[in-house]
Amino acid sequence: MNAPYPRPPRRPIRELPDELISQIAAGEVVERPASVVRELLDNALDAGATQITVRLQAGGVRLISVEDNGCGILRHELSTALKRHATSKIASLSDLESVGTMGFRGEALAAICSIAEVSLLTRVDTPEEPHGWLLDGRSGELQPTARSPGTTVEVRELFFATPARRKFLKTDATELAHCIEAVRRHALARPEVGFAIWHDGKLVAQWRAVTAQGIDALRQRLADVLGEDFIAQAVAVSWPVALPAGSEDGPQRLRVWGFAGVPDAARTRSDWQYAYVNGRFVRDKVITHASRSAYEDVLHGHRQPVYALFVSLDPTRVDVNVHPTKIEVRFRDSREVHQAVRHAVESALAAPRSAAAAQAAPMSGETGAGSAPAVQPEAAWSTPDRLPSTLGGAQNTLPLQRYAPPHTAGQRVSDVGALWSPAATTDAPPASPVPTPLPAGDWPLGRAIAQLQGVYILAENAQGLVVVDMHAAHERIVYERLKQQLDDEQIPSQPLLIPATFAATPQEVATAEDNGVVLAMLGLEVVPFSPKTLAVRAVPTTLAQGDPVELARSVLGELGQHDASTVVQRARNELLATMACHGAVRANRRLTIDEMNALLRQMETTERSDQCNHGRPTWRQVSMKELDALFLRGR
Repeated sequence: MNAPYPRPPRRPIRELPDELISQIAAGEVVERPASVVRELLDNALDAGATQITVRLQAGGVRLISVEDNGCGILRHELSTALKRHATSKIASLSDLESVGTMGFRGEALAAICSIAEVSLLTRVDTPEEPHGWLLDGRSGELQPTARSPGTTVEVRELFFATPARRKFLKTDATELAHCIEAVRRHALARPEVGFAIWHDGKLVAQWRAVTAQGIDALRQRLADVLGEDFIAQAVAVSWPVALPAGSEDGPQRLRVWGFAGVPDAARTRSDWQYAYVNGRFVRDKVITHASRSAYEDVLHGHRQPVYALFVSLDPTRVDVNVHPTKIEVRFRDSREVHQAVRHAVESALAAPRSAAAAQAAPMSGETGAGSAPAVQPEAAWSTPDRLPSTLGGAQNTLPLQRYAPPHTAGQRVSDVGALWSPAATTDAPPASPVPTPLPAGDWPLGRAIAQLQGVYILAENAQGLVVVDMHAAHERIVYERLKQQLDDEQIPSQPLLIPATFAATPQEVATAEDNGVVLAMLGLEVVPFSPKTLAVRAVPTTLAQGDPVELARSVLGELGQHDASTVVQRARNELLATMACHGAVRANRRLTIDEMNALLRQMETTERSDQCNHGRPTWRQVSMKELDALFLRGR
């Protein structure tokens, strides 16, 4: 019988020539013009540049020139700079394990020289270097030339030595787009540095250096690079996390900051997801999974969140020497990073955005074209009474706070029937405390004025008109209260009458044996039944009706990679979301003005109240300017 594939000819084992080794390195580092731009930008930033100019021709295939005002290169180091594994950034293994620079391998310039024509123009700002030097990468010729302090690297005719690889490049417009994206990624991480991109003699993008500091500098750079809409639909993220006392790395801190887009700003693609570790743009599964987990409760379906997140930690706790392009990293404690990123984004998204929206326009006592309507002051809050009225056979157990309108001041307002919540038992969950009264002018969602078709609440605030989906809003309120009730208690577990066994992989068995305490905290008891079998003896009480084997497998799989509590939370939240959906006030339920105002006040103090449990928005603002445009006022 003939072999399915022909046997290859026998070849001797031999060392490769240096030129071929450089070609292999180029194949790893230089995939397209954007790869060259990325490597040269890394070097420019490591040199301390505050202004970088990128000039391109034919999408970077004919010319890539990166000019900076950094520290420059000494004359006697120029020829060494183009050699393989020649760098000033590391000198020992300990330096490699704590890399603090963008570049460190010292092979990029040599790899680029092997596939393109490279020239290097540089000058050091010292009395000993009155002028610059120009080095030809092919011939090694060095000659003096005029230049201000800094370095310019020119790369011409990319892949001229490897024409087969050049055929795989896309159109000039596509390659230019990739080059611009490479510059954009660096620009987002360095607001204090100015960037300019020229293509075929035309300025295509420019971002000036930002003089502000801290989060304000990042906000300005994000607005410049990604647009004002990104900032307008994003919330600031800040999460300082201290390592445990007595840990092997001492009191080093893990920090997460940046901006996360609101659920309404989600996109169909993940092209606006920027994650940085110690200033380096990365595509990391831990950060991606953590950020996606933070959006689970407010963003459903296949929509992709947008964010620019920055993680800083001790360089010894992260390995950047993982991938040739340096776009992947490996954390020493990935679970710690996962929890920090997830909690940081969750906390930022939890705060209702209605308060921030209310500050967008000043209060006005006059109403006219383009002006905001005056909101009449209301009396103080009053605690709602409970009524034993029922809907659908279930008792109303989650009351809505109400207020006394001006015309009833000093009089007892008629009792407001509490809206029904899906209490599975006769014990009613405790009502949340009455929020701190706010002056009427500070009510972000304004005061209710009408109900439309039994579905929407119309309210008047300082900006104009607020439209609220009452079922979606109350669904989120009920959902958050049910979650809070369970979060305040330890997750109880329910033993199974007959343990559920399943064939487990060696990794699952090891994970179950090493994390018994963590599993117990999650209400799970998973023990070895045999060398290749695990038994589930107890599950969380709220998930007792589910599949114990599927739950155990999910938790063990997640525990091996990330924070396993997200699996239990996700399963529990799905159950509570179903309960809240069926328990929220239904459409066509007529509400009084008091009940509508009570719902608005609770929305202003409930976390994640901007979206319902299914990810739909709960309210929309229609400004006076938009209303005026509908009626052609001011034209």
